[in-house]
Amino acid sequence: MRVLTYAGLEPGRLKTALNKAMAAIGRDDWRSVDLKKLAPTPYFRIKLDQASRLLLSFVRYRDETVCLALEVIPNHAYEKSRFLRGARVDEALIEEADAAQAEAAATPVRYLHPGRGEFHLLDKVISFDDAQEVIYRLPPPAILVGSAGSGKTALTLEKMRQAEGELLYVTQSPWLARNARELYFANGYRNDAQEPQFLAYREFLETLKVPEGREVNFQAFKAWFERHRQQYRFTDAHQCFEEFRGVIGSQPEGALDEAAYLALGTRQSIFPAERRAAVHQLFRRYQAWLADSGLYDSNLVAQRWQALAEPTYDFVVVDEVQDLTNAQLALVLKTLRKPGQFLLCGDSNQIVHPNFFSWSAVKGLFWRDPELAERQTLSVLRVNYRNAREVTRVANDLLKIKHARFGSIDRESNHLVESASDETGEVRLLADKDAIKRDLDARTRASTLFAVLVLRDEDKAEARKHFRTPLVFSVHEAKGLEYPNIILYRFVSDQRQAYAEICEGVTAADLDKDELDYRRARDKQDKSLEIWKFYVNALYVALTRAVERLYLIESDHGHPLLQLLGVRGGEARLEIESSKSSREDWEREAHRLEQQGKQEQAEAIRRDILRTRQVPWPVWNWETATPMIERARDPREVSNKVRQQLLDFALWHQQERHIEYLSDTLHWNPAVQLIANARQGSIWRTRDSLVERQLGAYHKKNFKDILVQCDQYGVDHRTPMDATPLMLAALAGNLPLAEALLERGADPEQRDLFGHNALSYALGRAVEDEEYAADPLGALYERLATPLDLEVEGRLIRLQPQQGEYLPLQLMLAGLKVLGSQLTHSQEYPIGRRYGFYADYLMRNITHFPAGVLRPERRKRTYFNQVLARAEIDSGYRPARKLWQRVRNGHYLPSPELKLRVPDGDGQGRWLPLYELLAGRQILAGNAYLMVGESLRWIMKDDSEHDPLDFGLL
Repeated sequence: MRVLTYAGLEPGRLKTALNKAMAAIGRDDWRSVDLKKLAPTPYFRIKLDQASRLLLSFVRYRDETVCLALEVIPNHAYEKSRFLRGARVDEALIEEADAAQAEAAATPVRYLHPGRGEFHLLDKVISFDDAQEVIYRLPPPAILVGSAGSGKTALTLEKMRQAEGELLYVTQSPWLARNARELYFANGYRNDAQEPQFLAYREFLETLKVPEGREVNFQAFKAWFERHRQQYRFTDAHQCFEEFRGVIGSQPEGALDEAAYLALGTRQSIFPAERRAAVHQLFRRYQAWLADSGLYDSNLVAQRWQALAEPTYDFVVVDEVQDLTNAQLALVLKTLRKPGQFLLCGDSNQIVHPNFFSWSAVKGLFWRDPELAERQTLSVLRVNYRNAREVTRVANDLLKIKHARFGSIDRESNHLVESASDETGEVRLLADKDAIKRDLDARTRASTLFAVLVLRDEDKAEARKHFRTPLVFSVHEAKGLEYPNIILYRFVSDQRQAYAEICEGVTAADLDKDELDYRRARDKQDKSLEIWKFYVNALYVALTRAVERLYLIESDHGHPLLQLLGVRGGEARLEIESSKSSREDWEREAHRLEQQGKQEQAEAIRRDILRTRQVPWPVWNWETATPMIERARDPREVSNKVRQQLLDFALWHQQERHIEYLSDTLHWNPAVQLIANARQGSIWRTRDSLVERQLGAYHKKNFKDILVQCDQYGVDHRTPMDATPLMLAALAGNLPLAEALLERGADPEQRDLFGHNALSYALGRAVEDEEYAADPLGALYERLATPLDLEVEGRLIRLQPQQGEYLPLQLMLAGLKVLGSQLTHSQEYPIGRRYGFYADYLMRNITHFPAGVLRPERRKRTYFNQVLARAEIDSGYRPARKLWQRVRNGHYLPSPELKLRVPDGDGQGRWLPLYELLAGRQILAGNAYLMVGESLRWIMKDDSEHDPLDFGLL
């Protein structure tokens, strides 16, 4: 069997033993290496020597099974394995295995190089072809051009792993940035020599200064443009937005004034000279409208903030660079410590968002630095590993039409794509007839494998009259999507004239070529490309969203573009099997679309497919808990039920001052008994009983009932305690349930009424429970620890889980509501000595935390003290993150100036003051005793003279 070695495998002193073992595998001698299965994981292991093991997995490429050597595990230390992710391996349960079992466990891969013995790994196995390998070895600076499916993102991330120091990956799409981060750190990857950040461009701007208001999008611009339509009938919103962003506002030095704009050359603007004065006047109105509407244009902000950019990063990757303007790109490159340490990648054929991008303009940035211009290398990836061969053929033919009609756009985009897929695929033309559309709808509407694409947003309403799937997208929404099957609805028929112009003068002979020769358009006055670019690029993007099959519904089958593309069809019966996706598939799809900012489609899935409804029980959020607390504290209240609710609330959230009020002021007997027997542990026992009742179903291995509730009320529905199922699964330590919920799209960033998320629940239990800290915490932490976005002194600070300040801050966020609680009183950490968080208190049970949560070398008081000291607001340490304030020697509380970003449904999120999110004033009323209460009052600037127990006044 062929055996490949992971590029990150480090054999150390076991190199000879490793080579010997690999030779044995190569001759299928499994007996000599003692192959065994590490149940219940997907991995196998073999012996290298008496105490050391080699972790293996298996893949299948076409008809060949290949063994992958992943990791050397010395001294049976499976708990330290990167790939086992802290899972405990019981030697007694390790199963005997043979080659047949290995082959049966093999997972399929799209490509393996026939001769290379090394592979890479992100979320899946990656094997570079010859062109990719050359690029992988290239030093920066470099420009990488590749179509969707060419593997450029995987190649880019692997090149990032070669760099050291402060790294930046930036792209326009928040979803792409988030996805790149998840890929980068997949399978427990860690590199202590680097500190990477993955940011959407808006987030990158926020690291310099958080702009006021919200970022403008094309939909908002279009609505504004319609108000000026009467005066600007010679253009449309799309062309104006492109001109504003890509021409008038594209240069790093600032927006062009009217004189400079009028002086531009013929090919530098969409509009002829006689129209430009009117366009510039509209641009000035646009700037005024932004200010009046509380909106900002990231392009214009990039110009204003050139002075804020400081040398910060040792290596920068800009992905999908065609979505950025020169002003935006120049700002990013200005943050490099050493010019030239960058990688740009993208594909100008995928531009559907207006920005007037050209590779020549990008290279113009480098020409200002002769040394940089000479050093930069441009490489092209021609192989497509995603789209089927027939889909690739049609997409290539569209590029040939574009080339024949308009000439070469630039040298960098002057290439066709080669399909590496084993699938032939299908592209079929269908008649725009009701019977065909009804049949197609009936077969596809219940499946997540089919999506409908239209050209413009306003075309979606017509498409929805015929297709009941919630997966209806305009081409502006299509970027980043891929589906096995795509239905293009009336792309060409609704824009006959535009697509006729695109193929004017093009013949079948122009498409009879395997390569594109480089030639520029002869007439410099011809603005045809700028006028029709949206249509041709939009169709190209739409075509390439289809992985296997593409169906074009058109009324005009004789259109010259369809004839040139060679798509055939008619009214023959469709050979499409009806497909129905499971509820879990739709939940995952809704979550994926939500992450990509496709809120409209995600909401349609939940409304029309999942049909989730509101929970039938009352939920304790502040809207409902505040009147309940006030009513229960009213001496005139005669209902024991409402006081029992307050008692349960106080026990669950460890807000025992409410219990004291019920006992000492109202003399309510159940509370009196609890307080009287507190020294004998009555409060703890009662709380434990309440927690067990709430968590009963969450402890079970069979959690079907919980998933049924998720089907009814949504995967992030609220329990009576304002917790999501994922929060309670984390509290219960039920890893299989947490994984099932995450697989269905549960959001780990959801927060309860005290600002706690699922990770807070896990950490809150871990500091109290040694067994929990030692076992389920590691696997839960890996799945729940998401980056923290904080606003510090007007700038975004994004804390990653691997950074030293991350865990202490998360422990503070999880522990603030109980910091002043008598329920956590002990001889070791007496309440009277707490002014805030201090190292020993934060380090409770820390020795039991798995290495994936906290590395062994960091489990020292000196390390915690160093981290606390360097990140306080008055620290002179650089970088100064200023996360907490010292309230007394060695005692800290989160900075009152911090803001934390929380999701708000539109993809941009909103900033909330930290103590508002953590319910600081309610904590003062509920449990903040002695010095902790005084520290909280001081740091929150709460100068109220009222008793903090007077909840209504807080």
